[in-house]
Amino acid sequence: MWTLSGFADEIDDDFEEQCRFSAALGLTHIEFRSAWGTNVVDLDDARIDRVRAVLAAHGLRVSSIASPVGKIAVDADLAPEIDRLRRAIHVARVLGAPYIRIFSFYLPAGDDPADHRDEVIRRMTALADVGAESGLVLIHENEKGLYGDTPARCLDIIESVGSTHLAVAWDSANFVQVGVAPHDQGYELLRPHLVYVQIKDAIAATGRVVAAGRGDGQLRETIHALKEDGYEGFVSLEPHLGVAHHLGGFSGPELFGEAHRALVELLRADGIPYR
Repeated sequence: MWTLSGFADEIDDDFEEQCRFSAALGLTHIEFRSAWGTNVVDLDDARIDRVRAVLAAHGLRVSSIASPVGKIAVDADLAPEIDRLRRAIHVARVLGAPYIRIFSFYLPAGDDPADHRDEVIRRMTALADVGAESGLVLIHENEKGLYGDTPARCLDIIESVGSTHLAVAWDSANFVQVGVAPHDQGYELLRPHLVYVQIKDAIAATGRVVAAGRGDGQLRETIHALKEDGYEGFVSLEPHLGVAHHLGGFSGPELFGEAHRALVELLRADGIPYR
């Protein structure tokens, strides 16, 4: 049984509307990135209490805290990121989320990633150590422009850090945008460490994000392979069908609903049970 989730702030800035629409789609979980236009790590305790109440009112739980931790330059001060991670951990505990999404630092344009490898590994180890203290699992997303934007470098991070509290969040569209055929070039490498799937697709020629199965993200092949491997985790919609930027994206209710229908079509076509 796969559990569907989604970045609910792609529906609306208002958190109550995020939850209302998610529940109407039949989702049992959301991925929590922002509410009322404010990122999760910047929400105060009063707002987090309100988030918890709204979630409960709509019968929703949180699959992951979609933090922005690690979305800074590789040479920027790490201390504030550690503080942001600790805040994300606090929110995860309050809301009962098992995962926290993180990133592996932006590299200077044109630099050889190998020149920054040791510093990235040092930083990712520091983040994983904080995650281990909390007992939660940090999931690394393969975003364009980060050290870990290709399958080989994602694997390098996971194996070099060597923590049971750091794992892979798979994003097919992001791989397409860096010239990777996701299933053919990444699945076998990363499957042993893959614990979470984010769903969006992209056109290789342009990088444009599209609904699941309508681009070059090899989502049909990846979904089938996960089924055959016995995957039973979260599958989280991150449509980016309206606007995309370095801290997230927006789709609106209509396009979010389209993204949900496209994913459900793929799951049903492969006979995958979901909730």
